[in-house]
Amino acid sequence: MRLVKIAQSYLKQAEARLSDAEDAYREGNHPYAVRLSQECVELSLKAVLKAVGIEYPKVHDVSDVLLSVKQRFPEWFQRELNHLSESSKILVKKRELSFYGGEEAFLSPDEVIGKEDAKDAVERAGKAFTLCRKLVKELED
Repeated sequence: MRLVKIAQSYLKQAEARLSDAEDAYREGNHPYAVRLSQECVELSLKAVLKAVGIEYPKVHDVSDVLLSVKQRFPEWFQRELNHLSESSKILVKKRELSFYGGEEAFLSPDEVIGKEDAKDAVERAGKAFTLCRKLVKELED
């Protein structure tokens, strides 16, 4: 039960990131929306791994671990793992751009992260958070 409590705490943090990402998107701060969305996905995935007793590496993208232990999850969650893994990989790649832009080409974060990037990121974060919260709620019982 202790692991579920930790997972719930991670999800609380993920939900705060998601809310802030949605605000940033509405305000036109697209790089920040992407960064917060990536953090939401990372925390959400780490929450479900923690909830089922899997120790994960201290890296931003834990999608490989998630896929390697898919049998630990219910069938409905397993069907979503490819999307969750893809979302994590995509957002981790955009994380650095959202911080620093394209430094080698002298491009700011606002020049390399656009509205569509932010919209996609926030949608992916919302789906990841919702799925992971549902799983952790199931494990509470």
